[in-house]
Amino acid sequence: MRVALFPTCLVDQFWPSVGVATVRVLRRVGCEVMFDEQLTCCGQPAFNTGYREEAARVAGPVVDRLDAMGVDAVVVPSGSCGAMFRHLTEVFPSGPRADRARAVASMTHELSSFLVDVLGRTDVGGRFDGRVTWHDGCHGLRELSIHSAPRRLIADVEGAELVEMGSADSCCGFGGTFSVKYPEISVAMLDAKLEKLPNADVRAVVSGDVSCLMQIGGRLSRLGSPVKALHLAELLAGSEGAS
Repeated sequence: MRVALFPTCLVDQFWPSVGVATVRVLRRVGCEVMFDEQLTCCGQPAFNTGYREEAARVAGPVVDRLDAMGVDAVVVPSGSCGAMFRHLTEVFPSGPRADRARAVASMTHELSSFLVDVLGRTDVGGRFDGRVTWHDGCHGLRELSIHSAPRRLIADVEGAELVEMGSADSCCGFGGTFSVKYPEISVAMLDAKLEKLPNADVRAVVSGDVSCLMQIGGRLSRLGSPVKALHLAELLAGSEGAS
């Protein structure tokens, strides 16, 4: 398949190794990967805080460029941004971009869902030595219903052992601007989640969203924990990345 990579702002600015790993995995399963350097934000921060007109101004050029690429699918290494693409039809309910927004929304997939549900692949040649646990990002789980796909992918990573964390589906407390407006609550939510982590005896917390991983990895670092924060794409690519 000919696919377009939508890297997300956080990957582009803070964790570029996730974008590189995503391309490596997609090529490994036979995809031709296209990338437009002019792609910018999908408009989610504005949309989530109620600024619909501002979200449209940001997301409009993204819709235009992705639609013009002529690809079979758009792949996003983020459940959060992947969920935003589902809302494009709300951002552009009518007007000249409505049809393009509908088309782009229908062809956009979060990485794990694309690999498992679209391509039917679970073994993508990944390697990792040790036990890992999975964090269900809120948008991926609750808006995109992504639960089994990443777990099936991890199960087929050579050398990796998936250990379920008791609080896998609880929020990490990031929530975009929530963590800025309510830092004490945000940290308390994360600490309640991480209390379950030592018992799992894992090398890494794996997730599909850099936003969650920045929150989790930052707190683990401050607590002096040896556990790393690792994006699913890095695990599947065979790279332990950076936390």
